[in-house]
Parts: sequence; C-alpha cells; structure tokens
Amino acid sequence: MVLADASPPFFDMEFVVLYVLLPLTSIIGLTFIIERAFALRWRKVVPLEVEGAVESCQTREDVPLLRRLCEQHPSPMSRLLTLAADHLDWPKAEAVDAVQTRARHEIARLERGLVVLEIIVGIAPLLGLVGTILGMIAVFSNVGQAGLTDPSKLAGGIAYILRATLWGLLIAIPSLVFWSYYSKKVETFAVEMETLCDEFVRRQYRDEVENPKSEIRNPKSKAPPPIPSPVEAR
Repeated sequence: MVLADASPPFFDMEFVVLYVLLPLTSIIGLTFIIERAFALRWRKVVPLEVEGAVESCQTREDVPLLRRLCEQHPSPMSRLLTLAADHLDWPKAEAVDAVQTRARHEIARLERGLVVLEIIVGIAPLLGLVGTILGMIAVFSNVGQAGLTDPSKLAGGIAYILRATLWGLLIAIPSLVFWSYYSKKVETFAVEMETLCDEFVRRQYRDEVENPKSEIRNPKSKAPPPIPSPVEAR
C-alpha cells in the first residue's frame, strides 16, 4: 500500500491523529453527553414536589414545610428556595440580590461540561483535516520519489486518509446537536427557577407592601391630636 512506503514522520502523525486523538475526542464527547443527560433531567433540577410546595406556600407560616421539602429533594431549585427562606428577615431588595447571586452560581453548575462539547465541535473537524493533510503529504511525497506506477494504490491511499475528515465530522455533528439542545435546556431551567423564586419572594413580602397602603386608605388609624377648648386656651 502507498501509505506503507510513505515518509515515516508524516505517517506516524497521521496515524496518531486518526487512531488516537480522534477516538479520544469521541470518547470525551460521549462521556459528557451521557453525564449531562442525567444531570439535566427535570426532576434533578426542578423537582415536582418542590414546585408544588412553592405554589402552596402563601404565608411565612408555610415556609418551614417548604424548607423540609427542599431538604428532602436536594436540587438547584431547592438550594435557591432555601437561601431565599433564610433571608426573609432581610430587606426585600437585599434578599433578591442574594438569590440572584446564588442563581448565577447554579446556572454555571448546570452549564458545566457544555464548554467541552463546544470545544469538541470546533476541534474535531480540524483534527480530521490535519490528519488528512498529513496523509496527503505522505502519499504525494512517496509518489514523487517512486513515481506513479500503480494508480489504484494512490487512490486507495487517498481514500484511506480521507477517513480522518469523515471521522472528524461524525464526531462534531452529534456534539453540536447535543450542545445546542443542552444549552437551550439550561435556558429553560433558568427561566423556570427565576419564575418560582420571584413568586415565592413576592408572596412572602406581600404584607410589607400592603400594610403601608392600608394605613393611607384608613386615616382613622392614627387619631389626630386633640384640639384644646377655648376655656383651656385661656
């Protein structure tokens, strides 16, 4: 075969790309695809029990029950609600800021591994291209030295080295599909967690918002100072 007579350095490098780097890239990508599939399940991020508890948590007397359910079902949503419950004695603006800061950390944890898939999407076709170019250099270098005595061997050698490009694309395409799918799923989780946390905080601080209005609407709540009589004035 033409590749067997090719220049050893180029052939060795093409062999490393095709049979070492590309398979290793494929294994890493498949590992993160499977790991994210388990980590980004709906029940792992927003348990149905916790979601139902948020709906039924109307006052601060219901917060202990919500806290117990969050402890029984650990998840990013549970950690955010537990943090919000711990800061109910803070002013509303500061409590919201604390929840938002923790939410950014939880979203970053959900996105863990997606950057690896993004890198594989870009690097797999490039590795395939590098392997093909190295193989082409080796084949045509051998043709230049020995001459084109058997065109079938040249065609077979070219077909062999083009496998690197094919493998690179076959690795990159599924990685791109799952990276896009998981990224969209993380966005959906972020919107759902933001909605539930906002609903919980708004309900718990509802009394503080309504009380000032009730005082304005009921002027008799504060009695005016007594007006002295004319006799007392004298």
